[in-house]
Amino acid sequence: MKMVTVKRRVIRPLLKVAASLVMFAVALFVVSSVSPIYDFAPAHKFEGQDIYNPYRNFDAANGWKRANFHTHTRVEGPLNECEYWPDKVLEAYEGLGYDIVSFSNHNQLTDHPKGEEYQVNLYEHGYNLLKFHKLTFGAKGVLAFDHLLPLLASQKQFQIELLKEDADIVQINHPLRTPTLSNSQLERLSGYKLIELDSEKSTENEYWDSALSAGRYSFGVANDDLHNPDRTSKIARRCNLLSTPSARYEDILKTLNEGCFYAMRLPDYGNGDWEIKREQNRAIPYIKDIALKEGIISIRFSEPASLIKMVGEGHKTLLMSENCDSIVYAMRATDPYVRATAYFADGEVIYTNPFARYDALSQESPFDAESPQINLFLTIIFNLLLLVILSADIYAFYKYIIKR
Repeated sequence: MKMVTVKRRVIRPLLKVAASLVMFAVALFVVSSVSPIYDFAPAHKFEGQDIYNPYRNFDAANGWKRANFHTHTRVEGPLNECEYWPDKVLEAYEGLGYDIVSFSNHNQLTDHPKGEEYQVNLYEHGYNLLKFHKLTFGAKGVLAFDHLLPLLASQKQFQIELLKEDADIVQINHPLRTPTLSNSQLERLSGYKLIELDSEKSTENEYWDSALSAGRYSFGVANDDLHNPDRTSKIARRCNLLSTPSARYEDILKTLNEGCFYAMRLPDYGNGDWEIKREQNRAIPYIKDIALKEGIISIRFSEPASLIKMVGEGHKTLLMSENCDSIVYAMRATDPYVRATAYFADGEVIYTNPFARYDALSQESPFDAESPQINLFLTIIFNLLLLVILSADIYAFYKYIIKR
C-alpha cells in the first residue's frame, strides 16, 4: 500500500510536468503559426520581346571580386555555431583569395573587423525547426518573429514580406536542406531576390528551375554556410564572383540587384593540405567574357571546361558542348529563360544567372512587381482555427493541471 502511495506521489507530479510541457509546446506552436493566407499568382512563363541581361554592365576592368555571404562566427553569449571570432574567419578567407566576406550569424548583426567601410548589415533569420532560413542584406535591425513550424507556403511568404520591410535584399538559404520547401512551394513564393544554389546533394539546382519555370525570377548564389574555418573540407567550397569596382556595400548591393555575378562550386584542393589549397584557390577558372547581343548569348571561360550546358524551362538541357572554353546560344522565341552551367576537370562548377524574357515597356525586369494578395476570408478562418486550438489548450491546462 505504501509503495502504491509513493508511486502516486512521484509519478503523478512527473506526469503533470510532462503534460504541462506538451501543452506549453502546443501553445507556442499555435501562437507562432499566426499568418495571413495568400492568393498566389498562377505560374506563368517569362514573356516579351526583350531579354533581361544580368551581365549588361559587365566590365572586365573591374575583374571579378570573390565573395562569401553566408558566414558564421563566434558571437557574444552562449549560443555559438563557430569557435572563431570574425577577424580569424576573415583572415582565413583572405588567405584563400576572397575579396568580400560578410557575416551572417543567426538573428544577430555582426561588425566587420575592418570597420564601417566594409560593413554589410546582414544576418540569417530563423530559429524554426524546419530550417527555413533567409539572409537579409542591409537590415537596420533583427526581426524577432518566426514560425516554429513554417509548414505552409503562406507562412514562408509572410516571413519574406516582413523581412522585405527592413532589408534591401532577401535571400532564401539552402533549399535542399529545408524540409517542406518543396518545388511546388518555390513555384509560388516570390519577393526574394537571391536563392542559394548547390549543396553536397546536387549540382543541378532543379529547384531553381522549378521557380524560374513558374515565372519566379531570382539570381543564384553559392555560399559556404561556414561553421568550421579550420577544416579544409568546409571553407572555400562555394563562392560568388562579382563584377564590382569595390567591396563597399553600395557597390555590392548594386551588383546583386543587377545580377552581374556568377556562383561557383570548388573542390577541396589538396584534400587537407592547406598550402595546396591556398595556391590552387588563387588559380580557379573564371568567366573571361559574357554577353547578350541580338538574342545571342556568348560565354568565354579562362580555360576549357569538360562540359558546358545551357539549361532552360523545366530543367531541360538546350545545348551541350564538351571540352571547350566557350559556348554560343541563340535564344529562341519559345525560350522563357536560359542559364549556363560549366563543369571543369578538377571539380569546379560555374553557374550563371538566367537570361529571361520580359517586356521592357511595362517592366524593369522579370522580377515579380507585386506581392501576392491576402485572402481575407481564409486568413480569418485560419487564424480563428488557431485561436480555437489555443483556447482548448488553455482550458485543458486549467482543468487537468491547475484545478486538479
